[in-house]
Parts: sequence; structure tokens; C-alpha cells
Amino acid sequence: MIKKEEVISFTWQHILLLASLYVMTFGVAACVRSQLGSSVISTIPYVMASAGKMLDYIPRWTIGGYTIMMNAIFVVLQILILRRNFEWVQLFQLAIGFIFGMLIDLNMVLTEWMVSENILVNALVQIAGCTILGFGIAMEVKCGSVTMPGEGISIAIHKVTGWPFPKAKIRVDITLVVLAVMFCFLLLGSWKWEIVGIGTLFA
Repeated sequence: MIKKEEVISFTWQHILLLASLYVMTFGVAACVRSQLGSSVISTIPYVMASAGKMLDYIPRWTIGGYTIMMNAIFVVLQILILRRNFEWVQLFQLAIGFIFGMLIDLNMVLTEWMVSENILVNALVQIAGCTILGFGIAMEVKCGSVTMPGEGISIAIHKVTGWPFPKAKIRVDITLVVLAVMFCFLLLGSWKWEIVGIGTLFA
């Protein structure tokens, strides 16, 4: 028999999760608007979305659309890495990844006013975006629900290799940034500093 308190706790836990996703994606969108480099999780989606506007053979998806696809790939990789040890409740990450991508697109619309040619303004937007993103991540961790796919893949690598989670996370982030730079050269012809720049390192 499910107790009333458990239902209330579960409800508030996931309300907090949704709120944290909104805060995180607002921070992500602000980092993109700074034109100084997006947050790590958005580098590849940003490259692909930019390429889609220029190349006929790349789908014209939004940053949020490519984020949804990347999160789905993360979940598939977790299954391949963990195999029998994969907890099937973690498939809920697919729903979280979908909501995360949709909220990025929503906040990309809501942050259009942040675009500026002033480098000082852009720096302030980047700092604000990173601060908001960090606050959102803290909220997400506190809610104690299913992890984000980006963290899930790092946890899977940590479990299999024995690397400490921080090191696994850093290596995943570095891999994403390196891939984003490679895609910049392959699809856009050069390193795009507004996609992978000083702001990415700061984030």
C-alpha cells in the first residue's frame, strides 16, 4: 500500500526536477546567446544545428532537437557499457532528455533579447548563464531523481573502469568538446569560437 506521504514526496521530487531542468536550460540558452562559447553539453548540438542551416544533407533541427538525439545516444551507450548491470528504470532518462531538449528550444526563444555585439555584455551574459546553469544542476542533484543522460554516461564509465566519477565526467566533457571542434572543421570549415570558446572552458 502506497502511503500518502510517499505520493506527496514523489510528486514534489519531480516538480523540483522539472523546475531544475528549466533553470538548467535557461542557463544553457544564456551561454549560447553570449556568443563566447556554449556549455559543454550543447557544443555538439550547436554545431549540428548551425550546420543544418548551411548544408542540405544535415537535418535542419534546433539545438534542442539535436540535444534530444544526443541524450538518446547517451542512454544507448549506457546500455552497451553496463549490459546486465543497466537499471531499466534509467530508461526514464529518455523522457528527461526529451524534456531537456524541448526546454532548451523554449529558452532559446525567451533569451533572444540577450544577443549583443558588446563584448562586456556578452561576458556578463556568459557569467550569468554559467551561474544559473550551476544552480540548476544543484537543484537537479538535490531532487534525487533519475540522472541526466550526460551524467548517466559518466556514471556508467565510472562503474566499468573504476575511474573516480569526477575524472570520468571530465573525460566525457573533453571528448564532447573535441568532437564538437572536429565537427566544426568538417561541417563548418573552421573552428567556431562562438560555439566552442572561452565561455565553454568557463562553463
